[in-house]
Amino acid sequence: MKVAETALKGVYIIEPKVFTDKRGCFFESFTQKNFEEMVAPVTFVQDNESHSGKGVVRGLHFQRPPYAQSKLLRCTQGAVLDVVVDLRQGSETYGQHLAVELSAENHLQLFVPKGFAHGFAVIGEEAVLQYKCDEYYHPEAEGGVNALSFGIDWGVEDVVLSDKDAVLPEFNAFTSPFE
Repeated sequence: MKVAETALKGVYIIEPKVFTDKRGCFFESFTQKNFEEMVAPVTFVQDNESHSGKGVVRGLHFQRPPYAQSKLLRCTQGAVLDVVVDLRQGSETYGQHLAVELSAENHLQLFVPKGFAHGFAVIGEEAVLQYKCDEYYHPEAEGGVNALSFGIDWGVEDVVLSDKDAVLPEFNAFTSPFE
């Protein structure tokens, strides 16, 4: 696998080695040993999957400490514009975002460490996003920032937000729980 650093410290784009022939393709989507050596020493404890339709924007979400989560994301059907925002107070890139297209076709993965908000937009008809987390979900630790408050081009014409995501605080009225 190839691992590329991004402008946001700790966020990595991972490209697995894909073996293709007339039958299709094969690749290792995750190997603990390689991940620890090349990306970060993380133990994942939960896998999640999200199926969404055209124009859906989910996020920008995070879990508050002490239940903050690192995530490893990949799209197994369709394509998404995956977005992370640095919420680490004092970070040189605080409030900055990174957008990466993840698709079933490109097989790219994105590693997002603790201290970032995460969201995505479905940029085709539908998409399935799978992600590993290094902490269990705790509903009392849910947090988020309004996805439309950063001026991010989500790559969709008619954004579909959940009622819950639509009322998340704007970034300029937000206090980050990450130091």
